[in-house]
Amino acid sequence: MALDLAMFEGHPVNTAAAKRRCAQIEARRTVKKDRQAAWLLNAVRLIDLTTLSGDDTPDRVRRLCAKARAPLSDRVIAGLGIDPTYARVGAVCVYPTMVGPAVRALEGTGIPVASVATGFPAGLMPLPLRLKEIEYAVDEGAAEIDIVITREHVLRGNWSALYDEVAAMRAACGDAHLKAILATGELQTLRNVYAASMVAMQAGADFVKTSTGKESVNATLPVSLTMVRAVRDYDMATGHRVGFKPAGGLKTAKDAIQWQVLMNEELGRPWLNPDLFRFGASSMLGDVERQLEHHVTGRYADGSRNAMA
Repeated sequence: MALDLAMFEGHPVNTAAAKRRCAQIEARRTVKKDRQAAWLLNAVRLIDLTTLSGDDTPDRVRRLCAKARAPLSDRVIAGLGIDPTYARVGAVCVYPTMVGPAVRALEGTGIPVASVATGFPAGLMPLPLRLKEIEYAVDEGAAEIDIVITREHVLRGNWSALYDEVAAMRAACGDAHLKAILATGELQTLRNVYAASMVAMQAGADFVKTSTGKESVNATLPVSLTMVRAVRDYDMATGHRVGFKPAGGLKTAKDAIQWQVLMNEELGRPWLNPDLFRFGASSMLGDVERQLEHHVTGRYADGSRNAMA
């Protein structure tokens, strides 16, 4: 849609109220037994299993893809009584040069390959080069592109520049989905987070995402609540559903449940599916599997199976 400043300019964001709302979620008793297992099993489906290291190699990516194909042990799968294909992760996320090996390793599984692009994580490259990087990743077979925005546009309130940038990236993605990383830890205020979310959605983002995982502050519940409410407001105004992806700092099974509770209460059950919600939290998978192992066997796994690369 066209840039519509009226949808976000002057929109109040009550930081204290957002923190109180999130404290309610954090203070609740966690679900137990079969219900906990159901929430955790769903969390596996929502994870973008990721490696974004300077020493990534095709062999490491292939090992990560093997984990993506079978994130839970045979014992846990049997104990839960589920089809193994149900427990596969939402996507595998890599750098553009690793997209080809990932696509080949996941052939026939239906698991999409996501690629960061646009000068990840800082995004401080000329726009034509960032667009070329998107095109390269898509040509290699990436079905999803995680782009980073220019934070300066948000900090200066230059919404037309941000809109034009994201719209150009959306066009470069072609049929691939675009996840717009806002780097919320660098945007200073929740009002900026709300506005940046709205602009990204207006420019065609399929998902809005909190962080690169490289900032000093990544996904938090108040930031997530602000972005989720922007998604809700956008859906109510346009009838178009946009996904949400918290990333960075989410490590535990408790995190997996808390963020799903947030999505369920603020947006509803459709946002508990991989087409509208993802976790950028590879390390979370180890604790989720550990808790599911305990649910099935009464014992905790030793952790050796959870070494992915």
